[in-house]
Amino acid sequence: MTSNYSSNSFLSEAKSIVLDHISNEQFGVSELADAMHMSRSSLLRKIKKQTHLSASQFIREIRLQKAAELLLETEHTASEIAFEVGFSNPSYFTKCYREYYGYPPGETKSKKEEERIAEQNNEQETTKAVIKNKKVNKYIVAITAISIVAIIYFFKDQFASVESKTDKEKSVAFLPFKNLSEDNSNLYFINGVMESSLNNLQKIKDLRVISRTSTEKYRDNPKTVTKIAEELQVNYLIEGSGQKIGNEVLLNIQLIDVHKDSPIWSEQYKYQLDNVFELQNTIAKKIAYAIEANVTPRELALIEKKPTENILAYDFYLKGLEHQNEQNEAGLHKAILNFEKAIEQDSKYAYAYAQIAICYYYLDSNKIEKKYLDRLNEYADNALLYDSTSELPLIAKALYYININDFKLAIPYLEKALDYNPNASSAVLILSDLYARVVPNTSKYLTYALKGIKLNIEANDSVSKSYIYLHLSNALVQNGFAKEASKYIEASLNYNPTNPYAPYLKNFIDYANNKDLKALTHKMLVEWKKDTTRVDITQELAKMYYFQEDYDTALLYYEKYMDILATNKIDLYPAEHIKIAYTYKKLGFSKKAEHYLEKYKDYLKKDESIYKEASLAMLYLYENTPEKAIEAYKKFGLQDGFQYWVILFIKKDPLMKQLLNHPEYEETIKKIETQFWENHKKLKGTLEKEKLL
Repeated sequence: MTSNYSSNSFLSEAKSIVLDHISNEQFGVSELADAMHMSRSSLLRKIKKQTHLSASQFIREIRLQKAAELLLETEHTASEIAFEVGFSNPSYFTKCYREYYGYPPGETKSKKEEERIAEQNNEQETTKAVIKNKKVNKYIVAITAISIVAIIYFFKDQFASVESKTDKEKSVAFLPFKNLSEDNSNLYFINGVMESSLNNLQKIKDLRVISRTSTEKYRDNPKTVTKIAEELQVNYLIEGSGQKIGNEVLLNIQLIDVHKDSPIWSEQYKYQLDNVFELQNTIAKKIAYAIEANVTPRELALIEKKPTENILAYDFYLKGLEHQNEQNEAGLHKAILNFEKAIEQDSKYAYAYAQIAICYYYLDSNKIEKKYLDRLNEYADNALLYDSTSELPLIAKALYYININDFKLAIPYLEKALDYNPNASSAVLILSDLYARVVPNTSKYLTYALKGIKLNIEANDSVSKSYIYLHLSNALVQNGFAKEASKYIEASLNYNPTNPYAPYLKNFIDYANNKDLKALTHKMLVEWKKDTTRVDITQELAKMYYFQEDYDTALLYYEKYMDILATNKIDLYPAEHIKIAYTYKKLGFSKKAEHYLEKYKDYLKKDESIYKEASLAMLYLYENTPEKAIEAYKKFGLQDGFQYWVILFIKKDPLMKQLLNHPEYEETIKKIETQFWENHKKLKGTLEKEKLL
């Protein structure tokens, strides 16, 4: 069973380094790669090629082999040796040892003695057999070879399943802990212990940890573990129950492998309240090690960082969280009172400052008049003053910038928050929205939309899910993933058939797949008839007729579109002004054409988007200066992040006819298309590598 790596210099060096750090439970794959001056991926490939083991299995084998040596050479107990070889959990050590050797650590000496006696007997029998018959039966050799091939063939699926278990995604969800306290008012504390433990686990990049809001719906839910895991799309579930009695916390917790439908780790804890942070940190680390997650020293330091030394401050903080989760204005005000009490106990409690800021953000959210901007900013700054290396203070500051509409300044704070907590679903969802609407970046929009759906989809009702899938399908098609977008727009409609925006987007996704402009026009007309006041559909319908050079019908819908804007006193889609101007021009309304041309020029003066050069090219075509248009398109072709709609519709615009005979037309448009598909290919590779696509 034991492996010998001494004959290979690379493996020998790796084994020697692991042995040098044998008692350090934190010494894992990344640390080994650093010690060998290799990248993590190079180490993984080399170990896999030479041993057919994953790097973590390779390290574990060395630990177990060393354990066997110590069990034979010393009188230490199995628990003592577990710690000596880097296992922080003796029961997990016993499990691994039994799987590797076929018997528990306590039987090592007796088993080795049995093996020694058996080897002696085998040697004696072998000697007799050789003397008796020196001829080797070639048919036996052939039959043996055939048997080996047959075994490999018939059991290859089982071997493959073992490999797939090792490689399965490390995805985890905390189910709501049960409060076993006689006093139901202690529920906030048990919930807080669970949420803090979950938050610690979220700091590990190697894990995908589902948000608490996604699992809260399963409180007192009769569904089976398998069904819940299927809905959450995770491989591991964590169940727990606890009670607070006086100055003590009692907690029972277990980690379930949902494919086996059985616990792979369980523990009972009894801690003084003063040590509750140690309890939360221990839970997170034990779970991470049990599913063999790679935990970096930096992540470990973040997990072990205490938010406060004052247990009374922490108690008020947990009460604040419970009120905050009520998700209403009254709850937010109660939450603020409790967070303020926490600060009275610990004036440097960064998380409490951050949560007050977040409460003020939600109190001002969707309000025209912002009443709490100054307070929001003050509390966010205080949170960052006392802790700039946790996600909450960073998110709080980002929310201030969002509330003052300075979105570009919000983004660095949110992305930094994800550096400290890669599973922070709130930061992921906000970034997805910002990159979709106010700071357009198609690849980042899609990346964060995919991450968000993996962390938070089950938090929502069917209507909310419909909109989440709507946004995801939009992000996919913008990046050229038209077939994948079709899948999610169907999901959006299945969750909410009355979603007014899903059919609209579905029509365009269908066009991305079939390129049938007449069919798209007909479908948009059907949608428009459902609600003739829809400004978005009205302008799209006008544009479809414009692309087909049906200027009379295009003007009919453009004028309806302009009436809706005037009635509602809004100014949407200013880039359409050039098409409206050209439509009027083609129909002989020169003054109106000039009016909308000037409006388009005003729009260009303010345009700072990546589409500015393409928009300028349209102006140059309108003014009959094709050379300038070609140069503008060349500049646009160097941009990253523009949407697939550009590729789909750029040649449809009637203004482009002026370029058809230009010697550089085909090459210029081809470069724009090539730039898009090269970015598409890179993005696809990145998303597949991160297991998002």
